Amino acid sequence: MTANLTGEAHRPGRIEVVCGSMFSGKTEELIRRMRRAQFARQRVEIFKPSIDVRYSDEDVVSHDQKHIPSTPIDSSASILLLANDIDVVGIDEAQFFDMGLVDVCNELANRGVRVIVAGLDMDFRGVPFGPMPALCAIADDVTKVHAICVRCGNLAYVSHRKVENDKRVLLGETQEYEPLCRECYKKAVRSQAEG
Repeated sequence: MTANLTGEAHRPGRIEVVCGSMFSGKTEELIRRMRRAQFARQRVEIFKPSIDVRYSDEDVVSHDQKHIPSTPIDSSASILLLANDIDVVGIDEAQFFDMGLVDVCNELANRGVRVIVAGLDMDFRGVPFGPMPALCAIADDVTKVHAICVRCGNLAYVSHRKVENDKRVLLGETQEYEPLCRECYKKAVRSQAEG
């Protein structure tokens, strides 16, 4: 916190984005940053899309079972209603939210709130996903994390969907998705097209 000329406390707001493919540690990093804010005695609130009930109806849970309490919501507008008197806002699975999330994050940061957003930057086709590209553009800091390609061991590029389903949103885990590097992804797509 810094003091302005009138002596009032001012918190410098900011937007931090953690993005990457599935199994890259995005949620784990979000939880780590939120826990550090809690240790610093900051007031925190974490939001997740209500459709994400893979591990828990309410908690944000990483693939390695780290968890932190959260508030499930249906739309980004709810964040503004529920984030009063909060120092740090965490948002998990941001790709599933509406495009209004960009304005919500900007408004919170302009109010002096630190906003930490985690989400997939691309869908299973390698296409930028939901509000994530715009969030990366307006962020003060972007951290791209990488999983390891399960086929060759290089850094993963995309979350490859292993099951037949063209829906853009399909919640899943290792049975449905695998992290692949660019080369292994191209081979997998070619193989699916031929098969």
